[in-house]
Amino acid sequence: MTILNKLNSATRSEHARPLAVVVVTYNSADTLDGLLDTLAEGLRGIDHTEVVIADNASVDASVAKAQAHPIGARVVHTGWNGGYSVGINAALATIGEDADVLILNPDIRLSSGAAARLVAVLRQHNVGIAVPRILHEDGGLFHSLRREPSLQTAWADALLGTKLGSGIDRGECVCNSAQYAVPAVVDWASGAALAVSAEARARVGEWDETFFLYSEEVDYQRRIRMAGYRIAYVPQAEVVHIGGDYSRNERLYAILTANRIRDYARHHGTISTALFRAAVFSGEVLRSLRGSTVHRAGAAAAVKRLPERYVTRPLLSRASKV
Repeated sequence: MTILNKLNSATRSEHARPLAVVVVTYNSADTLDGLLDTLAEGLRGIDHTEVVIADNASVDASVAKAQAHPIGARVVHTGWNGGYSVGINAALATIGEDADVLILNPDIRLSSGAAARLVAVLRQHNVGIAVPRILHEDGGLFHSLRREPSLQTAWADALLGTKLGSGIDRGECVCNSAQYAVPAVVDWASGAALAVSAEARARVGEWDETFFLYSEEVDYQRRIRMAGYRIAYVPQAEVVHIGGDYSRNERLYAILTANRIRDYARHHGTISTALFRAAVFSGEVLRSLRGSTVHRAGAAAAVKRLPERYVTRPLLSRASKV
């Protein structure tokens, strides 16, 4: 029995269903310990838990840290850096069908009892996903809730900016901090931390691996909604998110931009997609005028031919467990 289950066995749980925590790592040694250190308290109140680390061929100490940590994590090796969805799917393939799943970035930090609060909401009628209130490392609110991508949201964000577009309820980001104070049903939310019910994940299936990074959570949560489930925002469950590399990394931002368009194109016609692409391109050009190389990379990505995926799967045996 790991220290995690020793701690929780002393507390009577209202949630008999097992919970599997899934963390995808790729050279995440600098942040992984911080997450693992918060899991014992974060999972307090849930008796049956396991922690699964899906490692995308890290070359740093990610695997060694996961194996050495007293939380008792199990490591699944994907064998290659195929992206976030590849890691999630590799981990889910090793988890029992009756388990709810809590998917976390390695730079997430859980508050005490956060997982139990999310799982409790999963028991409500037709809730397939529960998402927490996310804070920045300095304690500021992270605007993690989103509206379904549309021509309206794309042009509002491009011409007015994220905050102003949201302020008139037209942009994709929900930036009104008052809306984060109360529970709500949302279109989708950041994939950095989300809980998925066993029923929903069985019905919806795997995450789409053609999204290397970004927009995979948009696609997955849309499929959850299309299957008849709700996505619930749970402000009582708090986590801290250390991340945000895409805002400083030109390559990551280019992938994010291209995948926004790829995701939209899958569900809309040629003309609508062209208008969406024009909105994204316009917004990136306007922001690049201030000299931002990141937004310049976004503008270039918006006009390129969209690849089917950014990396090609090598010939590998099935993911192995350690």
